[in-house]
This record gives sequence, structure tokens and C-alpha cells, in this order.
Amino acid sequence: MPPEVSPYSPQTPLLSPISTKSRQLRKSQLHHKFYKGEGKMNLLNKKKLIPLLVCILLCASVFRLLKITIVTSSTTRLPLSLSPVHLNNVSYNARGQEPSKNHSISHANSNNLTEKEMGFLLNLISHKSPCNLLVFGQEHQYSVLASTNTGGMTIFLEDDPEKLSTITTANNTLVYKLKYPTLAKDAYKLLQHARKSKKCSPSSGLLKQTKCKLALKNLPKVIYELKWDVVLVDGPCGHRPLCPGRMASIYTASLLARENHGNVTNVVVHDIDRMIEKWFSWEFLCENNLVSSKGKFWNFGIQGESNATTFCSK
Repeated sequence: MPPEVSPYSPQTPLLSPISTKSRQLRKSQLHHKFYKGEGKMNLLNKKKLIPLLVCILLCASVFRLLKITIVTSSTTRLPLSLSPVHLNNVSYNARGQEPSKNHSISHANSNNLTEKEMGFLLNLISHKSPCNLLVFGQEHQYSVLASTNTGGMTIFLEDDPEKLSTITTANNTLVYKLKYPTLAKDAYKLLQHARKSKKCSPSSGLLKQTKCKLALKNLPKVIYELKWDVVLVDGPCGHRPLCPGRMASIYTASLLARENHGNVTNVVVHDIDRMIEKWFSWEFLCENNLVSSKGKFWNFGIQGESNATTFCSK
């Protein structure tokens, strides 16, 4: 017979109880394996994301480049009102070249005056009005200048046929077409010529008779006959090498102002942030004659005198 077992004696367990330290060790090992595996998965996911991010950035760059190209290549014509205009064709182009329409249109789009610049011009004209106002170049905003110059004479000189066909004129306003013999890329050579040649000095005689390469000599007769109170230089285009540049218009404006003997003529130059406008303004209108400025405008007060031998006092 099997031995009797007392119900009160403890049974020997089949499995030894797991100690607390063993449980913690095993838990720590499982925890380590879990995070180690998770780290490997995160690393793999990051490696897979890198090509995707590169692809997204490349697509964004291509899209932006296409957008910039489309905006740059597209040009919009400014809305201008049509009206009849008095035109005189002045044939003046030694190279027989027509001005570039594309250049003129793109220049017009970037040449809008700010509110402060327009106010600056209107304030000057209203204080001088009625006056003789000569404008090299015609922007759509300049039509109001002629209206402000009530009782005075306003003449525009323009080389762009498209602008000529869309100019709104007021009473005592004339518009003449002319062509320039210069190119902006030759500006430095022309400046050197003017500095070395006595033909370009202010004492070389009347503007129509001078042999300086910068002088506009085939202008309408009325330009030489009138004494000008204000000359505004905002033309021709000068933002590209093949544009005529404003070398001749600044030089000619300087001589016209000096022929107004005994009076002060305001010569206002636009786009003085550009090199050509700045160079030729300092050379022929002179820093000591600068009386005011606003935005991209410089306003020079030129004293008319007949016996000057140099443009600027040293």
C-alpha cells in the first residue's frame, strides 16, 4: 500500500518559483529587444523616406523654375486710351535701325511711377506752370503732366511707334517721333569722346551746330527756338545693351538748359539707379546743381549761361 500522506504536509512544487530578480532581468531583455527592433525599423523607414523627400524637392524646384520662366517671358500691354496725335517724323538714326518693340514694351511694364514719384513731378510742374515743358520719352502716366501745365507748351519726343499711337494729348501739346544714333552698349566710349573732344564742351556753339556725337541736331525747329523751363528725361529705353540709351538725351537736355540765358531750367532725370543715367547726369548736369530727388528721380537746377567752358565747376 502506498504510504499515507498527511493532508497538512506541504507538497513539493513541480516548478521552482521564479525569483523577482529573474523576472526583472527577463523583462529588461525583452524591453531591449523590442526597442532595438523598433530602432532598426525606424532607420529603415528613414532611409526609404530620403528618396521620396528628394523627389518632392526636385519637383517643387522644377515647378518654380517653370513658373518664373512663364512670368518672365510673358508681357502685358498697358491699357492706354487712343486719340489723334500731332506727329512729325524726325529721321535720325545713323545705323538705320528701328527700336525694338519687345524692348520697349517690357521697359514700359517695369517703368510705372510710384505715387510719390508722380506727386513729385506734378508738384514741380504746377509750381512752374504755365511753362515750356520738354519730355524725352512718353509713359502712359505722363499725359497728366500736359493737363497740369495749363496755358503752357508741352512737347514729347518719343522713338517707340506703339507709344506714339496711344498718346492722349491736351491743348498746346505736341508729340514728335525721333530716332537715336546711339546704343547703350557704347555709353563708356561716348563718355570718353565727350571728355576729350572740345566739340562737346558747352562753349562749342549752338546745339544745332555742334559736331559732338552726343548732340541731337535734327530735332524739330521748335525745340531749338523755345526756352525750356523744365526738361524731363525718361527716354529712350536704356535697360539693355541694344537700346539707344539716354546718353544723347541727357547731354542735349544739358545744352538746352544752358541756352536759357539768365534763367534756371529744371532738368529731371529718371532711373538714376542705373549706371548710364548716373554717369551722364554727374558729367553734364553736375552734382552741385542737384536740388532735389524723389525715388528714382534727380532734379537739377541748371543756370543758363552763354560763356561757360565746362559743364561742372571744379
